[in-house]
Amino acid sequence: MCLAAVRQNGNALRYVKEQSAEICREAVKQYGSLLEFVKKQTPEICLEAVKNDGYVLKEVNKQTPEICLAAVKQDGLALELVKEQTPEICLAAVKQNGYALSHVKKQTPEICLAAVKQNSHVLKYVKEQTPEILLAAGK
Repeated sequence: MCLAAVRQNGNALRYVKEQSAEICREAVKQYGSLLEFVKKQTPEICLEAVKNDGYVLKEVNKQTPEICLAAVKQDGLALELVKEQTPEICLAAVKQNGYALSHVKKQTPEICLAAVKQNSHVLKYVKEQTPEILLAAGK
């Protein structure tokens, strides 16, 4: 009964007292922001939520590299919410949105190059502007 209601409208999760993992997954698949109403987060539910809305990473109790990577692939700017940045997560973030470079803690030439290729306007955030990066930015 509850699963059917949530399938019809994910917002019904707000009123479900006994939440199963299946019900929660169904709800966050529709609206990632419903993660805040999930009583017991699992990595699978969190992953489903951030795939729908990367910025929901702020609601995730236990960040994993897989969850963070999925979040930044959906919304590169969610990088600012990542507690432990890896080069892989940063690269995925700037490929999705070059402006994510402004949230990268440890810039590498590869990350900077990917960012300016995605959006040349982010050149101003590049700490070490190499000739290759300047060329990619059209400068």
